[in-house]
Amino acid sequence: MIEISRLLLALIAGALVVSLADGASARPRQERPGPAPVVEQAQTPPAPLPRQFFPEKAIQPLTPELEQSLRPKDSFKECDACPEMVVVPKGSFMMGTPANEPDRFKGEDPIHRVTLAKPFAVGRFAVSFDEWDACLADGGCGGNKGDDNGFGRGRMPAQGISFEAAKSYLAWLSRKVGRTYRLPSESEREYFTRAGTTTPFWFGITVTAQDANYQASTPYGSGPHGPDSKGPAVVDSYAPNPFGLYQVHGNVLEWTEDCFNKRYTEDTPADGSPWLEGDCHKRILRGGRWNWSANMLRSGYREDSIVDGGGFSFRVVRTLNVQP
Repeated sequence: MIEISRLLLALIAGALVVSLADGASARPRQERPGPAPVVEQAQTPPAPLPRQFFPEKAIQPLTPELEQSLRPKDSFKECDACPEMVVVPKGSFMMGTPANEPDRFKGEDPIHRVTLAKPFAVGRFAVSFDEWDACLADGGCGGNKGDDNGFGRGRMPAQGISFEAAKSYLAWLSRKVGRTYRLPSESEREYFTRAGTTTPFWFGITVTAQDANYQASTPYGSGPHGPDSKGPAVVDSYAPNPFGLYQVHGNVLEWTEDCFNKRYTEDTPADGSPWLEGDCHKRILRGGRWNWSANMLRSGYREDSIVDGGGFSFRVVRTLNVQP
């Protein structure tokens, strides 16, 4: 009887062990979380590098197909003696200077929006004496040699150029290439000087002798004193602005197409075209000079002179046949 009882207890204990084991195996397994799936982020492709289209022969205008394909910062020359042109993007900006800009002058207001609906091409540099002398050698420019004032020719900016003389160069260049070259409008000149910035200079709120060629002994705003310029510099001096254009501040004063008006009004063109009303015996100049103080180098500074006045320089523009 005792043996039977022990046997029964052993059977019951074995059944409990099997039951517990089955219960344990029925529980869901706690699996360790695996590594999170890698999500591939879309890579922004790098901006295409600017392209250069320079002539392989003496005169080689852009083909219509090539002109249509141009992108901002692309550059081209349409003859071996032609200025190098840079494509400037279309855009919109506020023209003029705010009331709190240091050393601003009357006539730089009111601030107003200008929208340039299409890209256009601008001379990377002011026209140099090399380029001016090519016009003379080809029988153009009315035999006007300009005036280097003893500073030399070559890659120095062409100086001593009146408004009418600048127009004679543009007429020669347009005939030579078979495309229309012109002066910038005043609003185009301020647009490509600012190059997307709103400060007094494209490089910031002040200027130093490392930024531009001017009389640096008179500081601008909180800027430092520096040495005064001794004369004009070659056209590719100093760093280019974000559009790739050189010396839009200082060095030489450049003609625009616009007639003189004391200040902006409701008649001021808002589409980038030249303002051809007002006193057209005078024209607007921009950029400042090597022997001027910094406040007259600002992006919004306006100057004027009579059309037959010499002593100035210019930069060329070419309208492009491209889609807006």
